[in-house]
Amino acid sequence: MKVLLWRLITIAAVLVLPIFYFIDENPFDTTSFLSWREKKMVAWQRARMQISPVKTSHLKTFKDMQRNSEPLKNVSSRILIGALPLEKKLLTIGISSVRRPRGSYLLDTLQSLFFASSLSEQKHFIVLVQLADPDPKWLDQMISNISTLFKSYVQARQLVVITTPLKSYLTLKGLKKYFNDTPTYVVFHSKQNMDYAFLMNFATNHSDYFLMIEDDVKCAPGFVTQIASILSAWERKPWVTLEFSQVGFIGKLFHTRDLPCFVRFLLLFYQEMPCDYLLSHFRDILMQKKPIRFFPSLFQHMGQYSSFEGKFNRLKDEEFKENDTGSPSNPAATIYTNLNVTNGSVLMNAYSLDENFFYIKEAKAGSHLTVLLDIPAIVFRIQVLTGSELKKENQLEEGQVELGYDSTNRINDCDDYILLGLLINGILDKHVLSQESGKKVKCVRVLVTATLPSGLIVRHINLWIKETEKYIEKPLEVLGVVRMLNTEDTAY
Repeated sequence: MKVLLWRLITIAAVLVLPIFYFIDENPFDTTSFLSWREKKMVAWQRARMQISPVKTSHLKTFKDMQRNSEPLKNVSSRILIGALPLEKKLLTIGISSVRRPRGSYLLDTLQSLFFASSLSEQKHFIVLVQLADPDPKWLDQMISNISTLFKSYVQARQLVVITTPLKSYLTLKGLKKYFNDTPTYVVFHSKQNMDYAFLMNFATNHSDYFLMIEDDVKCAPGFVTQIASILSAWERKPWVTLEFSQVGFIGKLFHTRDLPCFVRFLLLFYQEMPCDYLLSHFRDILMQKKPIRFFPSLFQHMGQYSSFEGKFNRLKDEEFKENDTGSPSNPAATIYTNLNVTNGSVLMNAYSLDENFFYIKEAKAGSHLTVLLDIPAIVFRIQVLTGSELKKENQLEEGQVELGYDSTNRINDCDDYILLGLLINGILDKHVLSQESGKKVKCVRVLVTATLPSGLIVRHINLWIKETEKYIEKPLEVLGVVRMLNTEDTAY
């Protein structure tokens, strides 16, 4: 009997001890502290990537994060502008922005976003912007511009701006190269992955869905209603992401319940590859084998220069349908300036709709051209084109456009100006948000903010005038949004 017992003990030891050894030595052990989804993540690492011993440290980091009840405890994102909504919304629209060597598109993106959504649509979403560049001068400028241009949206708790200090970031030194990327690009996309992770981490509890766009996009009119319609149709179908643009990380929609897992995923593999590739793998882990895309696209990439080293970027979404606003209106107006007008140059040419132009030999800082409308009007788009069209010379490289309103009936000017936007490469082309409130514009002022000794050409100051609503929409409640807000999401 004793012999039999010892034999059983010996057999058990032979069978069990290797298991303990495997658990201890195998970095892909799916131990009890991992959730069902996280076990899939580990399985994917083993089966898909055949991770080398160098990468197993990432998995250890991931396990350590799961053991800790607060895996993002060192992240201290804080609000710079605005306040969070008092009630949960349908949608959070997330944007992460950094300083670009050739000028920012963020203000244009926010203009397009709010312009493309009606007042009733805006009740169902918040916009969350992360300023992810540590440059204090850039931060101060962006805070000032956003606070001025989007004051009403900030006050309505529809726009919140945050930042995350550098101490919250993982190391960007000694990063490993993959796919023959340059060290500079590895640092760029690694930081971007963390930027997006911190943005999503902040967005987790404020809506049912999260929509990621980038800081250089144009939005299709009524995009919120179109997304709500699709959500209603897909309410009981399993999905990880729905895609409303083919380009990069633009127009990607998530359940907010998935954000914590995706945040950890981005932080674990932040140096491996850019975020759009990581998203593809994350989606695959959660058993959505192919992207679910909808056409036409609701967002268009409009930036001409990348946030990475300011490189020229022609990337466009061919499935985005442009909204043609027609020809400019340029109603009757007078132009005033404090520039020394060159003999033979006609100031009114800057406002004419023909091919003439206005030229000045020197433009000093503080000088301006001001279009004074004979009759104040609702202006919904303004375009300012400077410089030679062929040689790209004599551009207003540092200038801004301001909208003027008048409450005291001044004859040659306005008594209240707000910033519309900055000229980028001598050009401004923006939609005007004030048309939603019916506030009429009397003055459009082009202001020179830095002396231009080489001469200035103003080809066109074009205005589009509108007296009617942009479009007619159905209330989101008709599309099932209210019902969806009160219904638990279907599990995968």
